[in-house]
Amino acid sequence: MASSTNEIVHEFLPMIRVYKDGRVERLVGNDVVPASVDPNTEVQSKDVIISPEIGVGARLFLPKNADPHRKLPLVVYFHGGGFVIESAFSPTFYNYLNSLVAEANVVVVAVDYRLAPEHPLPIAYEDSWVGLKWVASHVKGDGQESWLKDYVDFERVFFGGDSAGGNIAHNMAMRIGSEKFDGISIVGLFLIHPFFWGEEPIGNECADIKIAAKAYADNLWRFVNPSTVGSNDPFLNPATNPNLSSLGCTRVLVFVAEEDLVKDRGWYYKEVLAKSGWKGNVEVMEAKGENHVFHLLNPTCENALAMLERVASFLNQDKV
Repeated sequence: MASSTNEIVHEFLPMIRVYKDGRVERLVGNDVVPASVDPNTEVQSKDVIISPEIGVGARLFLPKNADPHRKLPLVVYFHGGGFVIESAFSPTFYNYLNSLVAEANVVVVAVDYRLAPEHPLPIAYEDSWVGLKWVASHVKGDGQESWLKDYVDFERVFFGGDSAGGNIAHNMAMRIGSEKFDGISIVGLFLIHPFFWGEEPIGNECADIKIAAKAYADNLWRFVNPSTVGSNDPFLNPATNPNLSSLGCTRVLVFVAEEDLVKDRGWYYKEVLAKSGWKGNVEVMEAKGENHVFHLLNPTCENALAMLERVASFLNQDKV
């Protein structure tokens, strides 16, 4: 019995193990911190329950000296973690979003979606959509959340996310393109090391040293999305989506890291988006010598600070 209990049937290091008896062990990303006033930035945060029936919530961030007479851009942010770890309430994202709010002077709603494997895809997408509908319910002065009603300019809404969260942000922008919310204008999308992939390797993915890494990404996708058609699923490989031109915003900023496995997918995303007929502008910023989500692991390094500054600039450009 003991050996059966401890038998591992799925393992994606350093994130998660699943045992034969169904037990799920998350190896990282379990910590949470309470909402508060951050002593370093004076950014305020608070938590809201969006849908108690399914367990979807969010953490809201408000910059210091916010003035209801000067409405601010809104960022709806989706956290990363391979769809299997982390939350909107983790210290990693608490620290990052405090810094982003302080630097860019924006309001942030960080949506907390349910995780695989207990809640396989497309549940994370559906939960994120529930979060967006909740945000949209405040456009005409309705809704219960005063921070959204009092401080947000709903003509300057952005989506953002890192890794798996970048994937979610893209797919939410795709859905916005076909299911527009009355009163919300999605101006832009910023994707940090987005988890995009595909069946056929491209760029450095073709190198022998990347074979095991490619298998890891392929298998992780099938693990979190058992009903998928594979790595060319349009949710994972935007190039296979015939409706890519309907992406529901006018500006896209993609961040990639030189040593990251998914770097070439970020550049490829720019290429296929530009060729799709989408009427917008897409840019890519590459951090030399860095790896996946380095800005979360080393937030004060030169490249992380440059990224933060670039995101802030992106969020404060005049509408296109």
